[in-house]
Amino acid sequence: MKTDAESSTIISTPLKVAAFRRFVSANLISATGSAMAPLALAYSVIEQGGGAGSLGLVLATNTVPTIVFLLAGGLFADRLSRSRLLALGNLLAAGAQGVLAVTVATEHATTASIAACGFVSGTAASFIVPATQGAVAQIVPAEHLQQANALLRLPSNAVKVLGPIVGGMVVAASGAAWALAWDALTFAAAAVLLLGLRLDAPLTTTGGALADLRAGWTSFWSRTWLWTYTAAGTVLVSAWLAGFQLLGPLVAARQYAGARDWGLIQAAFASGLLAGSLVCLRWKPYRLLTVAVATGGALALPLATMACSAPLPFVLVTGLLAGVGLDVGIVAWTTAFHQHVPQAEQGRMSAFNGVGERLAIPLGYLITALAAHSWNSQEVLLGCAGMIAAAVILNLCVPDVYRINRLARHTQSRATNDHREVEQA
Repeated sequence: MKTDAESSTIISTPLKVAAFRRFVSANLISATGSAMAPLALAYSVIEQGGGAGSLGLVLATNTVPTIVFLLAGGLFADRLSRSRLLALGNLLAAGAQGVLAVTVATEHATTASIAACGFVSGTAASFIVPATQGAVAQIVPAEHLQQANALLRLPSNAVKVLGPIVGGMVVAASGAAWALAWDALTFAAAAVLLLGLRLDAPLTTTGGALADLRAGWTSFWSRTWLWTYTAAGTVLVSAWLAGFQLLGPLVAARQYAGARDWGLIQAAFASGLLAGSLVCLRWKPYRLLTVAVATGGALALPLATMACSAPLPFVLVTGLLAGVGLDVGIVAWTTAFHQHVPQAEQGRMSAFNGVGERLAIPLGYLITALAAHSWNSQEVLLGCAGMIAAAVILNLCVPDVYRINRLARHTQSRATNDHREVEQA
């Protein structure tokens, strides 16, 4: 139980909240493993003789459960202790990556076994993501949510810049098994830290799971700003995946110096993400959702410059701007979500939003496959840039977007008092 003096202390930064420091530490540790995992996974398939088809199967089995089980994850995130759910999800992922590391190290890995481990990891992610989204608002006072969201992304974005480089060195020197083992170890360490948060279940309900899920869908659909942002995001993300992730390396090989220049473009984008986190530590826009929607338009810039065969420096600058815009948009969106969605609904609302974004992955692949038969890579890139611009413009035409703004200080203070009362209880 805190004393009155302690509970009345004004917190100047979320890092002064012990639970948030634990949460940030867990995310940072886990991110160091996750940054190496994709490269290690790819080479584990290659090392056992698999090709593009095998790798595609592995990636699909990792993605599918994050779509199938995400709604269940969101439901549990509103009914159970989010700290326990996060700990169990990370332990499940640790087990899957650990088994994969052992099979790769002993040369017993097959496409089927790698895909099975990927399926378990994807299932774990479907429970981790909604619980993570809701846990932040339980830990941090309302007036510090944006700063907290930026601080959470800052170390993970830094790891994205360095992680693939370190992962490549580890895989080249020791093999994929060591990188996978490190990923498993970081998941386990994160699970221990997250279990110590001891967050209470946010929702008190006597109804069944299906009733809660139906209520969640009704609540999601009643918030026009939420479902329109999700719909626009699905189009935007699918166009970005098709243009940047899939066609980007091919265009770099034809128009620029191949892997070297593509690495520079990716580094520019990752640096932009890091810079965007730094911007959000200082800049606190009032129109949170407007900023979140508008900044997504920056993703069209590098696609357009590559489509027009612009010189590499222009592509690097637009890649940097795209990274800044994306990260500012994510922080603004997450802050708006935390401030305008009740804590007891954040798991389910996050899950409905997440399903839309994850559907963008197969949609992006489908766009590329269909367009490749009719247009060349440059034309597809330009089309993807146009899709991003159209999604942003149409979303900005929704009146509700301009009503989801930063809460007034007195409202934040009331939310903070509620937060402290929960801590004291």
